[in-house]
Amino acid sequence: MELIGSDTSPYVRRIRLLLAEQAHTYTSLDIYSEGRAALAEKTPIMKIPVLIDNERTLYDSRVIARYLCETHSIGEPLSWDQENLLSLIDGAQDSLITLLLSQRSGIDTDTDTLFYRLQKERISQSMAVLEEKARQGEFTNWNYPAICLFTLIDWASFRNLINLDDYPFLKSFRASHTKQKGVIETDPRG
Repeated sequence: MELIGSDTSPYVRRIRLLLAEQAHTYTSLDIYSEGRAALAEKTPIMKIPVLIDNERTLYDSRVIARYLCETHSIGEPLSWDQENLLSLIDGAQDSLITLLLSQRSGIDTDTDTLFYRLQKERISQSMAVLEEKARQGEFTNWNYPAICLFTLIDWASFRNLINLDDYPFLKSFRASHTKQKGVIETDPRG
C-alpha cells in the first residue's frame, strides 16, 4: 500500500495514524507547488489523501478508512452514531480549512459576510457538541473517530484557529493521546 498526502493535512494524518502499525509507504507532496503535478497523476479530484493498494486507488479519508477496515481488518466498522460524530468532525475540519486557505489567500475572514459567518457558526456549534461528547466519554477508545477528533483538535491548535482553553474536555482528550503510536511521527510541527 502507498499513502500519498501532505505532512500538514489533518485528513492525511488520520490515515497515517490508522496505518501506524501496518506496512505501507508514505509519499509526502507539497500539493500547492511542485507536488501538484504528481498529485494530478494520482487523483482527478486533486485532494489528499490518496491510497493506492495494488490496482485500486482511493481518494477520500473516510472511504480509505472504510476500505482498510473491510479489506485489511484495520480498525472496526463504524456505528451510525460514530458516522454522525465523523460528520461533526469533518464539518468543523472543512470549515477551519476554508478559513485558513482564505486567510492565506489574503481574504479577510473577519468581515461580516454570510459565507464566513456560516463557517464560524458551523465550527462553534460542532465544537460545542464535540466538547460535550468528550465530557460524556464518547472518545475513550483510540479508534477511528477518536483519531479523527485528535487530528482535528491538534491541527486547529497548530494553526492557531481555536483556543483549546475554551474546550477543557477536548484539551484533556488531546493531552491523553499524545503518546499513541504514530502521533509524534505524524506531528505537523515536526
